[in-house]
Amino acid sequence: MTETHARRTAWPYRPGRTMLAAVAAVAVAAGTGAFLAASPTEAAVSGDPWVAELPDNPIENVYRFTVPREAMTAATGIEDGQVTVQGTFGPGGTWTEFNADAPRGSGGADRVAVFGPLEPGVYTYQYAVRPAPDADAVAFSNPGTEPEVTARPHLRTLFVPGPGAEWLADAADGGALRTLRYGRGGSSEALVWTPPGYDADRDEPYPALYLLQDAGQSHREWAELGRLRQILGNLVLSGDAEPMVVVMADGDRPTAQRDLTRTLLPAAQRAFHLSSDPDDRAVAGIGRGAGQALRTLVTDTGTFASVGAFSGGLDERIDRGKARQINRRTDLLRVYGGNATDPAYDDVVALEAALTRAGVEFRSDGSNPAAGGTWDTWRENLHDFAGRLFRPAGDDGPGAGHLPFAPREVPAPGTAPTPWVDANGVVTFEAGPEFADASRVTVWGNFGPAGSWPRTPMERQADGSWRLSMPLEGGSYYYKFEVEGVDQKDTHNPTSVTNEPAWSTFTVEGDTLRGRYTAQVPAAERGEVGVMGYASTAGEEQRSAYVWTPPGYDADRAEPYPVLYLQHGGGQTWTHWIEVGRADRILDNHFRNGTIEPMVVVMANGNGVDFPLEMTTRIAPAAEERYNISTEPSGRALAGLSMGSGHTLSTLWAHPGEFGYIGVMSTFGTVPAGADVDAVNAGTELFRVYSGDEQDFTYAPTLALVDSMESRGVEHEFAPIIAGPHSWDVWQKSLIDFLPRLFTAGS
Repeated sequence: MTETHARRTAWPYRPGRTMLAAVAAVAVAAGTGAFLAASPTEAAVSGDPWVAELPDNPIENVYRFTVPREAMTAATGIEDGQVTVQGTFGPGGTWTEFNADAPRGSGGADRVAVFGPLEPGVYTYQYAVRPAPDADAVAFSNPGTEPEVTARPHLRTLFVPGPGAEWLADAADGGALRTLRYGRGGSSEALVWTPPGYDADRDEPYPALYLLQDAGQSHREWAELGRLRQILGNLVLSGDAEPMVVVMADGDRPTAQRDLTRTLLPAAQRAFHLSSDPDDRAVAGIGRGAGQALRTLVTDTGTFASVGAFSGGLDERIDRGKARQINRRTDLLRVYGGNATDPAYDDVVALEAALTRAGVEFRSDGSNPAAGGTWDTWRENLHDFAGRLFRPAGDDGPGAGHLPFAPREVPAPGTAPTPWVDANGVVTFEAGPEFADASRVTVWGNFGPAGSWPRTPMERQADGSWRLSMPLEGGSYYYKFEVEGVDQKDTHNPTSVTNEPAWSTFTVEGDTLRGRYTAQVPAAERGEVGVMGYASTAGEEQRSAYVWTPPGYDADRAEPYPVLYLQHGGGQTWTHWIEVGRADRILDNHFRNGTIEPMVVVMANGNGVDFPLEMTTRIAPAAEERYNISTEPSGRALAGLSMGSGHTLSTLWAHPGEFGYIGVMSTFGTVPAGADVDAVNAGTELFRVYSGDEQDFTYAPTLALVDSMESRGVEHEFAPIIAGPHSWDVWQKSLIDFLPRLFTAGS
């Protein structure tokens, strides 16, 4: 996969264990009920000047992360090493990492990572550097910026605006954040949000929502990572939530649950204009905080009329008498959680089952299929829960597109081929216990935005094996394991890539373009893939080509079939369009849909030869001898990716008019001075050019080719730019678009 991974580095960065460590202490101010103004960091996109949207890119929301080498050294004391950008950029907010490398010819002053497009929303990230493959990684942030996350100062946020993320954007008046000191000597702290237009003297006191964080979090993360100010501000200003005060309690104390009702609640009511009516009080939490909220429901029933559990459970048994009391005194009990990657998923399933057995009335928001136990899920939970409080009940069903919480059947380690995909598209990789002594195992595959290749850390299991689960949209994927920087094949996956033995492949069903066209059609409706041998001009060696023939192929029909000769890229070989590109499935699905002409497709070996000579004297004659295919230009097409596009162009310039249809993907070059442009135009019915965006390192050369053709008068079509790097995602989408244009009138 050399074409695909032309910019890979020799070894990956291994993150340290500091990301989740709380390293900043919160100052304590004396005085029960005192509050001070807080000043959260807010920016339209990011307050980090090392991050910027890629300028002049035809695709929006592709970002460049630029790390100055001197700044890295100043922050870490490390002179050189592998720099990475790691964050919630993986599917479903999975924490993953992209290498940041020195651009060619830059002299190494900066380290740069480019990826996207990022879907509108909020991302959390940090930088890290590993001075050597066997050294610990050191996390750092831009030293010229103020910390955004109190307890995790290396973390930063990136807000990508756009459709669907309006509820997360800054509001003109998003309310105010203040710090409340309470308890003996002001020993405890809460962060308090007051709504837009908060009036301490209004006749009607405000209702209040109390929030509790998970273990390992700071209560300030509700605002710093959860974007509470934006979510609640937008809800209140749009009239979709009642003006309320939100109190973010510090639940990271042994007495947190007792302090909530005994100390914090009265302190908040003294400091703010809050209602004392339980009907005007709500409590919710994440994980451990959800458990604290639920225990309060049981032990202090009626103190809070509304309770929300985000990715959490309850260990205590509820008897029938307590259930009746809860039902009488609770207006709303709503259960939330992520998909099967949420560590609390089984706890949520058990919670709903326990509440049902006890007869406790509750409403389930359902499992969020798009994300697990991350802030992506909890922000949505907060948005939904806050919009339901202190107003007449509306639709109490699950969230849009959410799925019922159902018990999972998880294969025991080592008992199932990998990766295994559940019914909801959650994919689980497993590396065996032979790597039990490794310090780090990652999955490197095309799981990043637009098919980019991050490295995603796996988690060690009790038996020494490693697992990684994440939700993937429909499409075809390829991956390998990296164990302490060394490539390893997933030996439990039977697929293979001929000249890259560490790689494995799989597909996920789903209603996306690639999902639809790379899905396996029923066996009776598939074309046949055969192998054709031929003598190459490279020393008369015997070479092979894959050949796809359509369902119902008739070797004796009167009219020969049109033929497409499809070429691979550099570092690849004749098997790649089938083994990685899934060209056979793309063809099968097109044929099944009636969107292509019945054709034969020949995928030969283009390595190490004079390709125009090889094509015209060896590959095409061999195919014409074995298959019932056209020899007429109007029935012949030639296309390829990267190096294969160079082969396609060199054949076009050398033999204009012999192939009526031309397709080039991620290409380069210019029109040769001696090219017969008139012959090219007269003999070519379709000449279509495809490219990834600026992440594709042949993007600029493709533009140069297009400029050259325009200046020389070569008739062509430049397809809309496809988001993504030099990758199979781009080339599959190109092929999906190209095939229906072949051998049809008016193409």
